[in-house]
Amino acid sequence: MKGLFPFFLFFFLLLVLGIVLILLNDFLGLKRHSKEKLIAYECGLDPSGDAKIPFRIRYYLIALVFLVFDVEVVFLYPWAVAFDELSWFGFVEVTVFIIVLLVAYIYAWKEGALKWE
Repeated sequence: MKGLFPFFLFFFLLLVLGIVLILLNDFLGLKRHSKEKLIAYECGLDPSGDAKIPFRIRYYLIALVFLVFDVEVVFLYPWAVAFDELSWFGFVEVTVFIIVLLVAYIYAWKEGALKWE
C-alpha cells in the first residue's frame, strides 16, 4: 500500500480540484441566458426536423469493424512493449490473435460491410 500512496493522493487531489473548479464556475460564472443560447447546437446550423432519423445498418457495421480493429491495436501495444519477456510463446499467441482478426476482416470484406455507398 505504501507504493500506491502517491497514486491515490494524486487521484484524490485531482478529484478535489475538479470539483472545486466546477463549483467555482457555477458560483462565479456569468449567466446570460438568451433564446439563441438555449437552442440545440447542430454543427453551426439551426436544428430542423425530427432528431429520430433512421440510419442505415451500414453505418453501424463500419463502426463495429472499426471498434474491433481499434481494440486489436490496444492489445498489440502492451505485447510489443513486453516482447522480450514473452519470447516465442508470446509471438505464437499474438500470431494466432492476428490470424483470427484477419479472418474476421476478410469475412467483413466479403460480406460488403466495408463498402460505403
